[in-house]
Amino acid sequence: QVQLLESGGGLVQAGGSLRLSCVVSGRSSSTYTMGWFRRAPGKEREFVAAINWSGDRTAYADSMKGRFTISRDNAKNTVYLQMNSLKPEDTAVYSCAAGPRRDWYDPSEYAYWGQGTQVTVSS
Repeated sequence: QVQLLESGGGLVQAGGSLRLSCVVSGRSSSTYTMGWFRRAPGKEREFVAAINWSGDRTAYADSMKGRFTISRDNAKNTVYLQMNSLKPEDTAVYSCAAGPRRDWYDPSEYAYWGQGTQVTVSS
């Protein structure tokens, strides 16, 4: 079993930054590919970014490229999402997930999920 716990969300003004953290615990926690997803009110869950177990391969949704950076520290069993130049449309609940089988972009591929952390960007 794997447990995921996100933190770092909050209220920020447009143009500001936040860093989200996801602490991973449980069996083989450092070997999983990890992803971040978000869900805005009334919208489908959306892929944000993902990173492989060693941290040398990443993927981003087009709208986040250049603004968001995913990273991980396996010694701390933690995955990060640095979010810069935030926009009101980035407002959502952000969740981390672990263990996609093949398709990093498909949330149904992920086996484990955290509860999520709210990010609100004011204009």
